[in-house]
Amino acid sequence: MATDLKTMTSIFDYGAGNLQSVQNALEHIDARFRVINSAAEIRESEKIILPGVGNFGQMMNALDRLSVRDVLKERLAAGISFLGICLGLQALFDGSEEASDCPGLGIISGEVKRFPERARVPHMGWNNVSLLSPSRLLPTSETGEYFYFAHSYFAPVSVESVGVCDYEGSFAAVIERDNLFAVQFHPEKSGACGLRLLRRFVGLIKSA
Repeated sequence: MATDLKTMTSIFDYGAGNLQSVQNALEHIDARFRVINSAAEIRESEKIILPGVGNFGQMMNALDRLSVRDVLKERLAAGISFLGICLGLQALFDGSEEASDCPGLGIISGEVKRFPERARVPHMGWNNVSLLSPSRLLPTSETGEYFYFAHSYFAPVSVESVGVCDYEGSFAAVIERDNLFAVQFHPEKSGACGLRLLRRFVGLIKSA
């Protein structure tokens, strides 16, 4: 069983993520996956997707109710491959204006902010990504392609940001650091480009 888990992608279900769309996308690319929701299953996993929709505070409180915050951080430090999607990207930061009393995972420094009042929110629809440095998820040849966004809060551009999107200013759209990956857009809803990105992620192996 352990050998099988090394080649299988785990989708973490905290009770509010858009799991079905992610499952449909993984099925479309013939990826082997399972849905998990416990600390024990996180410990077994070598590759995890954390999809996220909704409210930052609700998500982080759900992770705490399931007692997975610490084990998730431990496994990331141990080198598992991780992909955060939308709110799953924002959860990596110290916190968010959306729920100022609820700390994030604190894996990346900075605070998630709300788009300014002048902006139409949510930022919903198709937008492209500009690369700041080489990306393993998004080749240079696809930087002109469009991906589907749906969010009212954004993560700041940090040293881990390899790709940015512009909407009333630049924000982090693609994050990569060793085994850690995250995207603000929804690859599972982004057509062929999104499927290619997911295929690249599931093809990764655990970092040395």
